[in-house]
Amino acid sequence: MFETLKKIMLRYRQTLLYLFFGGATFVVSQVTYTFFALLWYWSYTPAYLLSWFLAVLFAYVTNRIWVFRSQVRDFLGLCREVWRFYLARIVTGIFGWFILAFGVQVLGQNDLLWNFIQNVFVIITNYVLSKFFIFQKQQGE
Repeated sequence: MFETLKKIMLRYRQTLLYLFFGGATFVVSQVTYTFFALLWYWSYTPAYLLSWFLAVLFAYVTNRIWVFRSQVRDFLGLCREVWRFYLARIVTGIFGWFILAFGVQVLGQNDLLWNFIQNVFVIITNYVLSKFFIFQKQQGE
C-alpha cells in the first residue's frame, strides 16, 4: 500500500504540488480579499487588485521553487521567466476581474461568491500556462 502511494505521488508530483500550492495561493487570495473588502471596507476592484498582487507574488515563488523546480539561473532567463509568469497572471487576472464584475454588477450577487468562482477559473488556467509556456524544461534536462 505504501509503495503504491509512493509511486502515485512520484508520478503526479508536479500536479499534486501545484494543487497544494494553488490551494495555498487561493487561500492567500481569499483571505487578503476578505480582509480588504470586509475589514477595510474597500470596494471589490481595489480589494481584488491588491489581493491579486499578493497572491501572484506568493504563486511565483512557490511555483518556481517547489512545483516546477525552475533551473533558470542566468539574468536574461530569469527576466524572461518572470515576464512570462506575470504576463500570464495579468491576462488571467483581467479575466478573473471580469468574471467577478459580471457576478457583482450584472447578476447582482455576492462578491465573495464570485471571487471564489473566478479563483477556480484562474487557478486551472494558470496551471496550463505555467506548465506549457512559463516553466519549460531547458534542453538537456
